[in-house]
This record gives sequence, structure tokens and C-alpha cells, in this order.
Amino acid sequence: MAKYKLVEPSMKYWRKIDKKDYFEELNNKDKAALRNLKNQYGTLNKDELIALTYRQYPFFAINSTIAESILTVEEIEKIKSQKPVKNTTVLFTIGYEGISLEQYINKLIVNDIKVLCDVRKNPFSMKYGFSKKPLKTACEGVGIAYVHIPEVGIESDKRKELNFQADYDKLFKIYKSDILSKETVKQEEILSLLKSKKRIALTCFEANIHQCHRKHLAESISSLKGFSYELKHI
Repeated sequence: MAKYKLVEPSMKYWRKIDKKDYFEELNNKDKAALRNLKNQYGTLNKDELIALTYRQYPFFAINSTIAESILTVEEIEKIKSQKPVKNTTVLFTIGYEGISLEQYINKLIVNDIKVLCDVRKNPFSMKYGFSKKPLKTACEGVGIAYVHIPEVGIESDKRKELNFQADYDKLFKIYKSDILSKETVKQEEILSLLKSKKRIALTCFEANIHQCHRKHLAESISSLKGFSYELKHI
């Protein structure tokens, strides 16, 4: 919205700067919903709104830095009980196709993932939030480390004309022989990271694990000496 000069962002608020009356363009049902929302919450200040949200949805406050200043001791304990804590060592893989950044980050949180390993050759995405810098920021904002490992990715020009599973299978056969068989150092580094952090995830785009190189990368890592952990695709 800022890009198209509709709002002017600041550290405290976003100010609408164009002259269009968007409310009048809504249908009556949506107008009524907005009026009802304003009647319910319009008199609350920032801290009151945040506290209300945290009380109703404590899971979304587990990484909050201000919860203790606006909630009671009992409410803070309820929030702490929502935080997933898992002790097993697991190598995860996750794709972001078809889900929002919020859904994606929540998957990482629910699985108590400590490090996200971006295994794309080129960490750029037309999808909001999934290019390298914003994804790194989103992860670090909830206490998840982010590392980019382009050495185990596939060049984008080799991913063209993938229309059928057979096309993917052909690509991955080349990937295993040309990259995985040679790029062993990075795989060992990922395994070392897994041993030290216990719960890490390899990420790329595709939702279908059979159409993403992260499946073959994860399987290659799982065949290394010293790997005795669970491999899980989420």
C-alpha cells in the first residue's frame, strides 16, 4: 500500500493519504461489520487491544516481548504453557507453496524448529515474505535462526518445463549425480547443525515433496554416517 502511495507508514501508525472513500464502496453487510468492530473495540487503546488478543489467543503471545508488562502472572503462565517444547532430534523439510507467511511461520513454531535452512539456489520469491531478507526477519522475530545454503540448490534455468512427474524425476536424477554426490561438505555441515540444534528444517518452494529437491537432499543427509534421527516432511 505504501508502494502505491495509498498510505504513509511511520513507527506508530499508518496514515491514509489518498482521497478515496473506500468505506462508501463497501456493501451494506461489510459496512455493518466494520461499524460493529468499531463499536466493540474502538474505545480501547493499543495496550488494551494487545492484552485482549493475548488473553483470547495465548499461542500468539509466546514470543512477545511486552506480554509481561500488560498481563497478570496467571495470564503469563497460560502463555508459557502454550509454547511447544520438544526434545527429540528431527530433520524437517517444508515448502511454502499454497500457504501464507503466517501459516508457514506457525508451522515452524508448532514443530519447535530452531534453525531454518533455505536450500534454494536463488532465495528470491514473487510470493510475499519468502525472499531471503523478509523470511530471515520473520524467522528471527520468533527466535528461529535462518541460514541460506545455495550450494545444495538447483539453478532456476534447469527448473523450466517441468510439467509431469517424469520431468521432475529426470531433473532430480541429474541433481543427485551432479550436485549431491559432489557437494558433501555442505551436507555434513547441515548434519552437524542438526546434531547441535536438534530441530532444523530444509525449505524450498514446492508443497509436493516429490517435486522438490529438498526431499533428495534430506535423504542424502540421512544416509550420512552419524545420522540416526527422524526425517519428517511437514
